[in-house]
Amino acid sequence: MDFRAFYDHHVRFVWRALLRTGVPEHEVPDAVQDVFVVVHRKLPEFEARSKITTWLFAICIRVAADRRRLAHGRYEVLAAHVTECAFGGESAADDPLVQTAKQRARATLESILDRMPDEQRIVFALFELDGMTGNEIAELLDVPVGTIRSRLRLARATFEQSVARLHSREAASAPSLALRPSEVL
Repeated sequence: MDFRAFYDHHVRFVWRALLRTGVPEHEVPDAVQDVFVVVHRKLPEFEARSKITTWLFAICIRVAADRRRLAHGRYEVLAAHVTECAFGGESAADDPLVQTAKQRARATLESILDRMPDEQRIVFALFELDGMTGNEIAELLDVPVGTIRSRLRLARATFEQSVARLHSREAASAPSLALRPSEVL
């Protein structure tokens, strides 16, 4: 099997899978490389016992777990990313406030997902964010559909509890701000 053709055909799937398994967006390019290093090494041995996507997804899960386990030893050096915003732009997407709100929402979602067990996170992300069906997820993960439904139910409960905690924290801090409007003015 031609590795370059295999890479071109599956790289988008691997990219999305790594995001859904908890790899931070800025680490995805390196994680994709890690996955395809394993694929390059194991591709000649691959037997069609399972679907290629199931095999790839299993590799993505292991790479994501390895990256989380080793994350404490890495230090992040932030690049000087300058976002060019068109003040008074043609659409709401150009508005810096909209961009900030989207970034906060994404960070909140990632924070909630990071606290979920891996099995729940993966099923939740594939179902709720990628729009896959329970049957498709079961086939991808090579587990029974009932297991997928159970993990999804638990993941939704975890998500709802996290959102409720977040709202209660926000509500608890809001009255203190509202009590001293003179300090704001």
